[in-house]
Amino acid sequence: MVLLHVLFEHAAGYALFAVREVEEISLLLPQVEESVLTVGKFHNVVKLVAFAPFKSAQSALENINAVSEGILHEDLRLLLETSMPAKKKKALLGVADAKIGAAILEELGYQCQTGGVVAEILRGIRLHFHALVKGLTAQSASKAQLGLGHSYSRAKVKFNVNRVDNMIIQSISLLDQLDKDINTFSMRVREWYGYHFPELIKIVSENYTYCRLAKFIGNRKELSEESLEGLEEIVMDSAKAQAILEASRSSMGMDISPLDLINIESFSSRVISLSEYRKGLQEYLRSKMSQVAPSLSALIGEVVGARLISHAGSLTNLAKYPASTVQILGAEKALFRALKTRGNTPKYGLIFHSTFIGRAAAKNKGRISRYLANKCTIASRIDCFSEVPTSVFGDKLREQVEERLAFYETGEPPRKNLEVMKEAVVEASEVVAEVKRKQEKKEKKKKKREKQRLEALAAAAEEVEENDIEPKKKKKKKKQQQEPETDSEPEENGLEEEVLPKKKRKLMVEADEEEKKKKKKKKKEKARDAEH
Repeated sequence: MVLLHVLFEHAAGYALFAVREVEEISLLLPQVEESVLTVGKFHNVVKLVAFAPFKSAQSALENINAVSEGILHEDLRLLLETSMPAKKKKALLGVADAKIGAAILEELGYQCQTGGVVAEILRGIRLHFHALVKGLTAQSASKAQLGLGHSYSRAKVKFNVNRVDNMIIQSISLLDQLDKDINTFSMRVREWYGYHFPELIKIVSENYTYCRLAKFIGNRKELSEESLEGLEEIVMDSAKAQAILEASRSSMGMDISPLDLINIESFSSRVISLSEYRKGLQEYLRSKMSQVAPSLSALIGEVVGARLISHAGSLTNLAKYPASTVQILGAEKALFRALKTRGNTPKYGLIFHSTFIGRAAAKNKGRISRYLANKCTIASRIDCFSEVPTSVFGDKLREQVEERLAFYETGEPPRKNLEVMKEAVVEASEVVAEVKRKQEKKEKKKKKREKQRLEALAAAAEEVEENDIEPKKKKKKKKQQQEPETDSEPEENGLEEEVLPKKKRKLMVEADEEEKKKKKKKKKEKARDAEH
């Protein structure tokens, strides 16, 4: 007969239960479901064989991480080796997760089962665990679960491999949103200020420049020759500045009140500040991409590379995608529509925004997009899995795409991939060595500064101690000088003369005075007795 044991992982520790009698067919009956829900009846179904509590919170976190990743921890191995039956063929172990079951089967040789009977029994154990284990209360079990849940979540967030990508994903999303908002707000400024000065739209078409001009000009009737220098600074063209001045004199726009002008200028300044913030955000994105994915950004550009990472979810996910997926990434709707209608599938998705596809001829767009997707996949994998990412491979891959474009246009054969990669490996090794050398120098400087700081702190502490000791010494000297010199009295036993301490001298003087007082009292008493 095969004995069924069930392994239950709790925040307090591992528990191994032996199942007495269970029929899989009868599990669906309401009577059996009721027996799982009540503690008394459930005691007849399972029996606690062994319980191995975790030694500390750190140990619990290590074990739960191992279980979630499907790795057999030493604590779990020890429990199973000591508590499971010796005959492995007759033992069947029920587990909640198939991954840990596969690890146990591979390393210990126990047959594992998931689902069915095991799932129902685990549901009952989870419900009555505090009653099945002696010394464990419902309150302590819930506290252990809460503490382990917090530490597990904290560790997952802390050691998230995609945490650097999150900044790129948020930056590119914000950049796209800012583009939409700035366009909408600029159109609002054009319409609003166009009532007063409609000719300005034809002269200046760029949104940022138009908003700056609307803020600078204000009331067009006040525009004069003195304002020409300011207009030239904004437009960067003397002919356009002169055209704006002439148009303001013969404009067909309506008059505008000062209050309306204040509102238009205020809104224009907001649009200008948003545009300037967008420029700063683009610089931030460029610096982040050069740190996280330098090869991808060198090959296809920072913005398109960031969009690919954002659409994939992370750089790791993008590295896992095949080239065919990267090629149509961002064109999912068109792909499924083509599959549904049995039409032509899309040739490119987000990579269409790169300059290579725009430069290719119409007949070569599909071919160059396929080639570019292949190179993007290689670049993303190099960036994701290299210790010190560099832009060397990205530059070489970009050269290959340029050569392929030239081959499609002129027929000039490109270099072989093996030759290019050999050159790239040599250059990359030199760059990596240089980067490591710089890092070592920085670390040495940092250690030197830290050492100097500690030495300075130690010297300052010594100075403070010396300053504290000197006044104490001076006070002692003053006290010694102020004390009167006293004659030393010889001791009764005939030893060498010693100077008695001040307190002892006081006590001796007080004792002598008391003896004198007593003698005086006795004399007075004797005199009284004689009189009587």
